[in-house]
Amino acid sequence: MVGAAFRKQPADVPTPKERPSEFFGKYVFNKQKMKKYLPREAYKKMLDVIDNGTPLDRATADIVADGMKKWAMSLGVTHCTHWFQPLTDTTAEKHDAFLEYDGKGGMIEDFAGKSLVQQEPDASSFPSGGIRSTFEARGYSAWDPTSPVFVIGDTLMIPTVFISYTGEALDYKTPLLKALRAVNEAATDVAQYFYPNVKKVISNLGWEQEYFLIDEGLYSARPDLLLTGRTLMGHSSAKDQQMDDHYFGSIPERVAAFMKHLEIEALELGIPCKTRHNEVAPNQFELAPIFEETNLAVDHNMLLMSLMKRVARKHGFRCLLHEKPFDGVNGSGKHNNWSLSTDTGILLHAPGKDNLSNLRFVTFVVETLMGVYRHNGLLKASIMSATNAHRLGGNEAPPAIVSSFLGRQLTQVLDHLENTTDDTIAIRGKSGLRLDIPSVPELLIDNTDRNRTSPFAFTGNRFEFRAPGSEANCASAMIALNAAVAEALVDFKKRVDALIAQGKNKHSAIISVLRDDIKTCKPIRFDGNGYSEEWVEEAARRGLDVETSCPLIFDRYLDEASIKMFESLHVMSRKELEARNEIKWETYTKKIQIEARIFGDLSINHIIPQVVGYQTKLAENVAALKAILPEEQFKTVAASNLALISEIAERVKTIEEGCQALTDARKVANKITSAREMAIAYHDTVEPLMEQIRYHIDKLEAKVDDEVWTLPKYREMLFIR
Repeated sequence: MVGAAFRKQPADVPTPKERPSEFFGKYVFNKQKMKKYLPREAYKKMLDVIDNGTPLDRATADIVADGMKKWAMSLGVTHCTHWFQPLTDTTAEKHDAFLEYDGKGGMIEDFAGKSLVQQEPDASSFPSGGIRSTFEARGYSAWDPTSPVFVIGDTLMIPTVFISYTGEALDYKTPLLKALRAVNEAATDVAQYFYPNVKKVISNLGWEQEYFLIDEGLYSARPDLLLTGRTLMGHSSAKDQQMDDHYFGSIPERVAAFMKHLEIEALELGIPCKTRHNEVAPNQFELAPIFEETNLAVDHNMLLMSLMKRVARKHGFRCLLHEKPFDGVNGSGKHNNWSLSTDTGILLHAPGKDNLSNLRFVTFVVETLMGVYRHNGLLKASIMSATNAHRLGGNEAPPAIVSSFLGRQLTQVLDHLENTTDDTIAIRGKSGLRLDIPSVPELLIDNTDRNRTSPFAFTGNRFEFRAPGSEANCASAMIALNAAVAEALVDFKKRVDALIAQGKNKHSAIISVLRDDIKTCKPIRFDGNGYSEEWVEEAARRGLDVETSCPLIFDRYLDEASIKMFESLHVMSRKELEARNEIKWETYTKKIQIEARIFGDLSINHIIPQVVGYQTKLAENVAALKAILPEEQFKTVAASNLALISEIAERVKTIEEGCQALTDARKVANKITSAREMAIAYHDTVEPLMEQIRYHIDKLEAKVDDEVWTLPKYREMLFIR
């Protein structure tokens, strides 16, 4: 068995003497560190910058940089870098040493405010979607003070935005910050209908990161995993997840050691890890943190994904973040739990105590649904990718149709408000449930169940956007969602204020607009089985976006409604949106192109030689039998081998012809000049050919001698021992 040769014992895990609460944020320049290393006035200014978004002047930046340098050097830091999120779904960094000439022929450690606030990476080497010519290289990274600086190894990491010389965003953070500002302003205005003292609304995010682990040696023996992140071929294992025994099961010893090591390093970097467990598929696991402000949560998720890969290698694993690394078993998502809160509480929390609070709750639920309804296609585009397309619509993921599940009680509340003139809103809180077991205490039962097939489900005090993929940057979904909700809230307030100006009292005006919006957004509400074929037909009748082609789904970014929303909220311009779509189409094409090239290489240079070699052995065996056995006995004894030889010949021929067709299809697609049309061609003509050829390869894997098949098989890769 191939897998046995690659297993390792658990690596040594750091064992801090302090409790996690004591070493949390050890390597983060947080408010506690600021208070220690900054003068009082500089500390107060930084708090104002972080909490209220006031501008940071250069004089204060110099003082802050000096304090940061002292703190960092106490940890052995020698370099700094601006850490940003280009449009590659990864992070980027360029390290500079804390060194300058001292004017006397020597060197001194120096880190000034100008190095903290701004750097100049080469923008021509990152995707720009044609915003700038490749020979125009200048771009800027600028410090985001709302996301704390942190230390990894000997380097001070400074979270930044990344823009072109002409001011367009070349990253995820810039439009995310603008979308968060938009939802803050819009939600604050609406929240003040209910709580006049509210000064700020915060968008919160709690992501759930799913991932696979695989032994490093097995990973290295699979060129497809190595270069694409997924297995392009492979026959299913006799046992995988069908026994439902892995989910929430006992965590394997080596994996537990990895998880502990990962959590320690994550906590030291201020990532509030909370939950860990086995997921549904073999070798699949999940990590989830405590909710954070959305911008910080996105940064922490990007940092964690990098950390997971590094720590995994120390334990003899490779961490797979591809949405579908193994065919036939569950893929990995990154559920985005989203909510809005103020200093007085969560706006999506339903206390059920008084009519005003319940009205506030219903208002924010309905206006969130309005945003999701108006831009359901855009929200789908925000989570779509060549990799996530393999997962969406499978039984482990929501379908590629955005809808929202509210649960029985909330549905009844909205239906009652829509269909009656009664303005009171009654919302029942959690109820008690006693089992017929005296020793078991009373259970508190939520007022709504869950629907795992819903892409956007209400789960108590938040919405769970289940569709984002495991390797994606959460910012993509959060930009679209926060902008859509902000637009809905702006429109809601405009209509309420117009009714108030006409003489209606505030309460009646709010109820009147809510009734209209409940009717308008009703098509987005669906509590049934999202996997059913009937739902696809029903969703189309409701006017929801049911497109499944990844390149065509990207078109939703360039709908006039999308452009109008982003521009009116000052999140992104038409030019930036057009550029980002060029990048999306090019990225899609390149990923399928790489897969097709590797697939062809494996098929021609690995699979066919192995299979033909085995076929030759069978033929030699048949020839030997024919030489020593009587004719009638030979026909009986050699029949199965002759049939297998014939089957191999037919399948090899089909694979060879398919690979030639795959090459021809790529050549035709590569001549297309439009990025969009090329992506469509790769989706429609190249990708299906790989699936057709894979069918025959997987059938051969089940027929060929195990010793001949050099690629590690699913039964070896999917079970950590």
